[in-house]
Amino acid sequence: MPDIAKLQIGDNSYEFPLVKGSENEVAIDIKTLRGATNGMITIDPGYKNTGSCKSAITFLDGEKGILRYRGYAIEDLAEKADFLEVAYALIFGDLPTKEQLEKFHADIKSNSIVDEDVKKIIDAFPKNAHPMGVLSSLTSALVAFNPSSVNVDSEEEMYNAIVKIMGKFPVLVAWAMRKKQGLPLNYGSKSLGYVANIMKMMFEQPNEEYVANPVIKDALNKLLILHADHEQNCSTSTVRIVGSSHAGLFASLSAGISALWGPLHGGANQAVLEMLEAIKEDGGDTKKYMAKAKDKNDPFRLMGFGHRVYKNFDPRATIIKVAAHEVLQDLGIEDPILDIARGLEQEALNDPYFVDRKLYPNVDFYSGIIYRAMGIPVEMFTVMFALGRLPGWIAQWKEMRENKEPIGRPRQIYTGENSRDFVTAENR
Repeated sequence: MPDIAKLQIGDNSYEFPLVKGSENEVAIDIKTLRGATNGMITIDPGYKNTGSCKSAITFLDGEKGILRYRGYAIEDLAEKADFLEVAYALIFGDLPTKEQLEKFHADIKSNSIVDEDVKKIIDAFPKNAHPMGVLSSLTSALVAFNPSSVNVDSEEEMYNAIVKIMGKFPVLVAWAMRKKQGLPLNYGSKSLGYVANIMKMMFEQPNEEYVANPVIKDALNKLLILHADHEQNCSTSTVRIVGSSHAGLFASLSAGISALWGPLHGGANQAVLEMLEAIKEDGGDTKKYMAKAKDKNDPFRLMGFGHRVYKNFDPRATIIKVAAHEVLQDLGIEDPILDIARGLEQEALNDPYFVDRKLYPNVDFYSGIIYRAMGIPVEMFTVMFALGRLPGWIAQWKEMRENKEPIGRPRQIYTGENSRDFVTAENR
């Protein structure tokens, strides 16, 4: 392969270097394009062909269904690792030693107390406020309670900021859910592991002792790992571009939460359950809705099937599918919504239309099923996604700042009016 790409514009020829990644991905480096061509730019709506950065965090091959964090296969991490180990690897580059993991967890626990005044902010939200709005606001509010900026050149200050948000964020997640349910806000227990403590903070009732179901805990651990990072998606790119202005970690994370809220991104698992509810209200006929999904003239769209990046199968869905069936079997839940989900799954896996087009159930389909079985309200599904994505966002922000990347500033092609004379109001 040549080392340069040639661009021909009229009689002029321009050369741009090729950049090759460690997994043989190739990009054309066009950072000198505008200067070399007297102002020409590329246009790429949605940035589907544009690399915004070099990153050593996550490798994703959508055609082959490969996902790796820091070189570790997602299958191995989901099967063998604890979420906190994966978080450490994403943020710092390698899986931690036993001593590093113990210190990381201890430091997180020591930073898990949230200022009591934050409760006053929560009290000000109406009970019907969406938990994602609450979470974004509370994360942003942490800036007010921690006003000093982080010196990114200080390893100690960076570490302290990381363990601080890793400690406080699960508390905010749990409080967002409990606020909506009218339950007292709690802190869990320092004696528990990271995931087990999240469950206690979320589900503990004020009049009984909470004991975590190990099957549920294992499934939640897997879900958080599977959602921990996914390369340069909408919310991750938002965190990086906000951080590129040298906005702090908490403010950048708050922006990422808002980006994740959208139904085309993190809200997809909520959309799955809303679709299942609609099918139930219409009689629960899965065959009818699979036929509607295949009809190009029907506006119905089947949520939770296929993926924009994965053109074969979603490796995360392959993993979590097993956990979903284990959870449903262990809990023995009789739920018509979950029955409809099972029906759609079987229809899609055996229908040539879906098989030939590789429209398999994706991670959003199965995660919605698991969260519903756990008793998590549908409005909290995207919040749980944010909880899993937290270490990935931190890692991406940290990498961007340490690499001293320039402020994000996309260009545009102007299509508005040409120069016009101003006319005073009485003469318009």
